Amino acid sequence: MTHKRQSSILLFTIGVSAFGLFTVLTLATNPPITNENFFWRKPLIGLVFSIICILGIFAAFFPNQCSKASYSQKKQKNFAHHTVSVTLRGHHVDCEKFFTHVIHISGHIHCAACTGLLLGAVISLTVTSLYFFGGWHIEEMSFPSAFIGVVGVALGFFQLKFKGFIRLMLNAFFVLGTFLILVGIDELARSLFVDLFLIVLILFWLLTRILLSQWDHWRICYSCKSPCEVRELKK
Repeated sequence: MTHKRQSSILLFTIGVSAFGLFTVLTLATNPPITNENFFWRKPLIGLVFSIICILGIFAAFFPNQCSKASYSQKKQKNFAHHTVSVTLRGHHVDCEKFFTHVIHISGHIHCAACTGLLLGAVISLTVTSLYFFGGWHIEEMSFPSAFIGVVGVALGFFQLKFKGFIRLMLNAFFVLGTFLILVGIDELARSLFVDLFLIVLILFWLLTRILLSQWDHWRICYSCKSPCEVRELKK
């Protein structure tokens, strides 16, 4: 896929994601009057969202899916019939340009973004069990929950501008924000259709978040003037 096509896809996903956030605010201020009381609605939505969180946690622990950030390792990358040996730190190229993308914990180097997404997924999975399976209600906090969730998701898209532990916290807030939106709107609308619509939006926001990271990594390597095999491969 060419970079021009990738940029077009990214712009499209950003546009749809922004429209989704606006739609959430609209639903929060003017929720549809449905009040469906299907006993299986909340467990079903809770199960689907829990699966998303579990898959996110799984991805955070394996190198091929934005893995757990570990200390230095070697990865072989094939390109144009030759092999390039790349040193990775926190699954990022061992380069000073990516130092803002990693954090140091107990002598190990971790990817700040993946660690934050992992933390957010664990917290979201925990509170999901309370709301969707434990009979927890938030009633008067429904609108604030949805609004804070929108802020969390929006800030998650701007985490590229920050570094270290701030980047970690914004990524955690991003995932937690999706949960807050889901429970806030669920409490207001109590509609299976609206909940499923939000699940689709959440998946789209995650896709946009991934594409933004990929674009940022490409941008860093492309703008770098230092001689580097990785930079040549990313052109």
